[in-house]
Amino acid sequence: MKDRRKRASLFLIARCALAVLFLFGFTFSSHRLFFTERYHPNLLSSWRTSSPAEVISGDSPTALDISIGETVIFPDQVLILLKYPPSSPLLTKNQINCLYFSPNTSRRSSSSPLSIDGEYHDHQIVRCNLPPRGMISSVSLNTQNDLTYLPPGPTHDWKWLAYEAIIDCDNTTVVFVKGLNLRSGRPSNASMFECVYGSDLTNKQLVLRSEVISIAQEIVRCKTPLNILEVNANSIKVSVKVKGRGILSSIARPDFRAKPDPSVLNQKHMVCICTMLRNQARFLPEWVMYHALIGVEHWFIYDNNSEDNIEETVELLTDQGFKITRHLWPWIKTQEAGFAHCALRARDICEWVAFIDVDEFLHIPSGAHLGSVINNLTDRPEVAELRISCHNFGPSGLKQVPAEGVTVGYTCRLGLPERHKSIVQPDKLNPTLINIVHHFHLKDGFKHVNVYRNMVVINHYKFQVWEVFKEKFYRRVATYVSDWQQEVNVGSKDRAPGLGTQAVEPDDWSSRFCEVNDTGLRDWVVKTFSDPFTGTLPWQQE
Repeated sequence: MKDRRKRASLFLIARCALAVLFLFGFTFSSHRLFFTERYHPNLLSSWRTSSPAEVISGDSPTALDISIGETVIFPDQVLILLKYPPSSPLLTKNQINCLYFSPNTSRRSSSSPLSIDGEYHDHQIVRCNLPPRGMISSVSLNTQNDLTYLPPGPTHDWKWLAYEAIIDCDNTTVVFVKGLNLRSGRPSNASMFECVYGSDLTNKQLVLRSEVISIAQEIVRCKTPLNILEVNANSIKVSVKVKGRGILSSIARPDFRAKPDPSVLNQKHMVCICTMLRNQARFLPEWVMYHALIGVEHWFIYDNNSEDNIEETVELLTDQGFKITRHLWPWIKTQEAGFAHCALRARDICEWVAFIDVDEFLHIPSGAHLGSVINNLTDRPEVAELRISCHNFGPSGLKQVPAEGVTVGYTCRLGLPERHKSIVQPDKLNPTLINIVHHFHLKDGFKHVNVYRNMVVINHYKFQVWEVFKEKFYRRVATYVSDWQQEVNVGSKDRAPGLGTQAVEPDDWSSRFCEVNDTGLRDWVVKTFSDPFTGTLPWQQE
């Protein structure tokens, strides 16, 4: 958001540059632009305006500049992406209404948005309730005392969609898709698919086709046509064609992976963290401050539809000197895809990246620095991944969120570890980017090491007080249901053992999951972080 004014000042320069490029590189017709080289896709100008908004009352130039770019129908809500010119400020929640109407009648209804978000690829995210049966979702704007109705944009079903794309440093396009239902953890037959590029993917004669290099889970890697690399027109979409089944609907526009400043390349961070979270702002300060002290230098936070004050919390931590990058990731049940996306972004600036959650803390019983531990464990050049066991902690007798934080408040856990999480070298990952949340596949010739728990272990504060647990397991990232109360995947380890699917607190919840009293991390945190005069910890709220 801070960059919007800067981009606004470059708006006219960019338009002129693009116009010159079109003049010398393309042949014009009254409706299309054609490449003059081997490939001939139909490309609409980036600056072509959408249908004008219907102004119900008054006149609002700002509102008239805004349109609905795309709409995605999720199982439990509608995601609407409002398209903004670079010079427009983002709207607040009280300036937006979700609008529902019938195309064949005069029926119309409205409601407040479930939530809105900040800037996302030159769009603003608006989340609405699902429309009543037979009705279509749209948005009305209330700006400068005017009520403006925006015509609905292209609508896509989340179950069959290419939703993100990024052009990697080797000029391949990595496309993130939903609906292919490929086998987990294994690559699929790339010859059964192809990638397609164009501004109108429904017109078979006006799209570019390219080879699929690899495909696995939700990630497709394509050979990017030269014309796409040279033009970088943001009106172009990319999708995947399934031979015999058709083309996935798409909102994915290939975005060039941001290249770091050359001066940074020789000064990589030793250890970074990638995480995906939802409504965890109140727990973020403790998690960041703790990991900073043991050696983490940069945090990549993928915000999965938070509705709390996450943006303000990140800003406060950034002002204190912590290097945090927040990235909006509105796609539900896509943690593996988000981690793969993060690995691409972190590769140039991080030697090692840990993929853990905000309720997981890397615990080094010896008190050593994390970087030193990694160096000791990776003295062989073929080691590119460290797999670390997780101890699951329970409510530890508590009924309210501990004011001193999770590391001090929760001290009782299950006896045996469950699963593991990984610290990896992102430049050693297999190009398929296959991961199962807990670990990635590596390039040929590289291997992982299982770390002994007396060297590094993860304290996973999985089963906290009921208030936190209930929120955490609603629309859980890793469980493939939109609501954890649904009778789906009941036996999944992502659900609490013996809890079932009802959001009713068991009478003995506070005493569950308690087999071993483990105060190791608590004692170290109190000794290291406590104020010598007040005894308070730096993340405790005043």
